[in-house]
Amino acid sequence: MMYVEGEAQYFTAKMKAARQINIDERQSQLPSNTEIRHEILRQANLYEGEKRIENLKTMRLYALSLMRQLQDFHPKLIGSTLTGHIRKNSDIDLHLFTRNVSLITQILDQENLVYEVERKRVVKYNVERIFTHIHLHGLFEVEMSIYTLDYLKYRFKCSITGEFMPTATIDELTQLIDREYPQIDVTIECEKYSSEVVDNYEMFKSLLVPLQDVNGGKYHPEGDVLYHSLQVFELARREGYGYDLEFLQAALLHDVGKAIDKKHHAEIAAQILEPYVSPRTLFLIRHHMDALKMQKGTLGHRHRQRLVRSEYYDDLMALRRFDNRGREKGMFTDDIRDVITYMRELEITLEDM
Repeated sequence: MMYVEGEAQYFTAKMKAARQINIDERQSQLPSNTEIRHEILRQANLYEGEKRIENLKTMRLYALSLMRQLQDFHPKLIGSTLTGHIRKNSDIDLHLFTRNVSLITQILDQENLVYEVERKRVVKYNVERIFTHIHLHGLFEVEMSIYTLDYLKYRFKCSITGEFMPTATIDELTQLIDREYPQIDVTIECEKYSSEVVDNYEMFKSLLVPLQDVNGGKYHPEGDVLYHSLQVFELARREGYGYDLEFLQAALLHDVGKAIDKKHHAEIAAQILEPYVSPRTLFLIRHHMDALKMQKGTLGHRHRQRLVRSEYYDDLMALRRFDNRGREKGMFTDDIRDVITYMRELEITLEDM
């Protein structure tokens, strides 16, 4: 349940599992949090293999880059990214310490990062406390728990093991990465994750996520618009466009406007993305519905001629064919995180060539 369905809370997962197999939720035969974590890690090693190890390295580098940007708030890395117990869809957990949360959000705004602030009210032993969390939507999901400076030396306990929680400061995480991955230059790697490339893809991801709640309608039996977009991307990557970043961006992002207005989604997507993509990518996104009208014979003659004369015409019709085919039930695709990582790394590779 936690590995396949992505349930984040151990308690919630155990309650759901108990109800499914019809046993008393209070019975002692339910596995402990530690036993569950070991099984999740076993599943991750079985199904993700070397990919999980590489993902762990990337998560640690991304965490270190972010911590360096937020160094004034005494950041500490906790959780699975530190201990190595990650699985697919794991997030990065940080503790930050400040008397003013707005000082943190100012830096996130300056870096054009996408985030939301959550405040949780908890009453324990008749004492009310407000806990503040910042959820950052980047290359990885990051949850930052905010505490006052009074807690800087406080030793938190792990909810899984009941023991004191392992933590790592910037220096300690740097030493860990140097020790675990001696072949890489930590400074150079971290610069990759603080570059403008990351900012753009964080924004792309924020546009894609809402599509999982947009039903494709009668012409899309595969399900939601996000799944359709991932299918179109996958088809393009498999069939000749695996190293064509501009085309892959168009394949993935062509329907992001549907979260706002389905009828005019192509133009809306183009307007949103214009500052971030090339003229070629923009042309493909803006006119992918015109290409459908061409196939149906309903596009006006003058408009058709303008498209045919474009240097991007062949690419437009290729995107149209992938768009038509990306409607299969049960088709395998990577998730958003893997797709974003692929394009981000491709862009860095192309810049270095």
